[in-house]
Amino acid sequence: MHSAKTSKIRLLIADDHEMARAGLRTLLADTNIDVVAEVTTGTAAVNYVTQHPVDVVLLDVRMPDGDGITALALIRLSHPDLPVVMLSNYDNPSYVARAVALGANAFLLKDCSREKLVETIQRAANKESVWTRDELRRVAGALATPRLPSEIDVPLTHREYQVLRHVASGLTNKEIAEAMKISYETVKEHVQHILRKLGVADRTQAAVWAVRKNLV
Repeated sequence: MHSAKTSKIRLLIADDHEMARAGLRTLLADTNIDVVAEVTTGTAAVNYVTQHPVDVVLLDVRMPDGDGITALALIRLSHPDLPVVMLSNYDNPSYVARAVALGANAFLLKDCSREKLVETIQRAANKESVWTRDELRRVAGALATPRLPSEIDVPLTHREYQVLRHVASGLTNKEIAEAMKISYETVKEHVQHILRKLGVADRTQAAVWAVRKNLV
């Protein structure tokens, strides 16, 4: 399926797995999407777009040396209108929340169909946001007007701030417990306190709040 655009869409792929990049190239063959370059880190993606013209960036979320979310934030600063599509193995609510909050055009899972991949890149090239109703519903509460005026400092403890940063980075309670060397139950308790203090319903909304406060 070709879009109305007859010109080729110049695509930059950022993914640290060679198999994933090869698979993407194969799926995009015989379409109007031209893979102009491939990079393996978020830092390289940011550097590439500052030096070369591209129409869409396809960014893997988890990469060494500058993950995709950090790269998205930096690309938004230097190229606010450049369409960016996030790609992940993980349907992680915090990743989705941060991608929405930072202005990504879409969030694709790596097991999506060829048709969805092609259509999403084409729509992103036309400067469309391609979010499903479900994805937006998951983050809508936090993207709406927060219950707490942003000037008011929420009284989180130092430890709660640390936990919140991990939550917003997409870590599970188990991963947070390992990273902070505290028990799973303690993490669970901290997360419940954080949600109550922020006045949000779930960790996805807490992640968006943290992104907006520049905590991550």
